[in-house]
Amino acid sequence: MRKSRMVLAVAGLVLLALAACSAHKGAPHLMNLHSSSDGPDEFALLPPKALALPEDLTALPDPTPGGENLTDQHPVDDAIVALGGKVPAVSGVPASDSGLVRYAGRAGGVADIRASLAADDLTWRKKHPGKFLERVFSLTTYYDAYKFMWLDAYAELQRWRDAGVRTPSAPPKDSGKAQK
Repeated sequence: MRKSRMVLAVAGLVLLALAACSAHKGAPHLMNLHSSSDGPDEFALLPPKALALPEDLTALPDPTPGGENLTDQHPVDDAIVALGGKVPAVSGVPASDSGLVRYAGRAGGVADIRASLAADDLTWRKKHPGKFLERVFSLTTYYDAYKFMWLDAYAELQRWRDAGVRTPSAPPKDSGKAQK
């Protein structure tokens, strides 16, 4: 009788120790349905819709690299339709952002801005190549080439505060450094 109580007590302590180790950041790991890592999320994977031959092959849209396929799943849209709603048409800028887009484009815009900036960037980096060993070992000099153009966020924050403009709070300068 005494031996069986001792075995039960040891088994209880082992179970208690195992239960204490099962908590993950204060919540049981199995109850945490959101991934806390940068790895793949198995709940985000959806199988594609079944392939079907359309009635008219000429009515198919042109293929767009990186675009959507007819077999792509849209779970939010499917839920809206299942609940009797109407899926909003996605085209262009949302109505809530149209004023911002108009204001940003008030002085016009350059249609090929990306190509223009890429060419300017290449010209700049050719004028400011890295040091000899950086070029020999193909080390990136991108950050060094533009370092003097970086915005000092804290100096800018202080400039606005000195001007009397209300600004949001910001973390202290040394918040990212290890505390000694």
